[in-house]
Amino acid sequence: MLVPNWRAVLKHAWSIRLMALALLCIVLEPVINFVASTWVSGNLYLQLAMSAATGVFAVAAIVARIFVQHKISGELNGKPPAEG
Repeated sequence: MLVPNWRAVLKHAWSIRLMALALLCIVLEPVINFVASTWVSGNLYLQLAMSAATGVFAVAAIVARIFVQHKISGELNGKPPAEG
């Protein structure tokens, strides 16, 4: 079941943005490795950098998910979040 303000969450939540960056890294990693393997003999550093970036974005998304974001979470006094 979707949260009532799912559009605001998609628009403003940092966890969504960071997970999108992690997904972009996952999708681009094989492409970058293929291109790098045709031009550079050892692309170990590129593989490590892409894997590290993916991990950093995923961990940052987990951390961002637990912090209050007033644009989508509303006030802490029990009021429902505002529709974005």
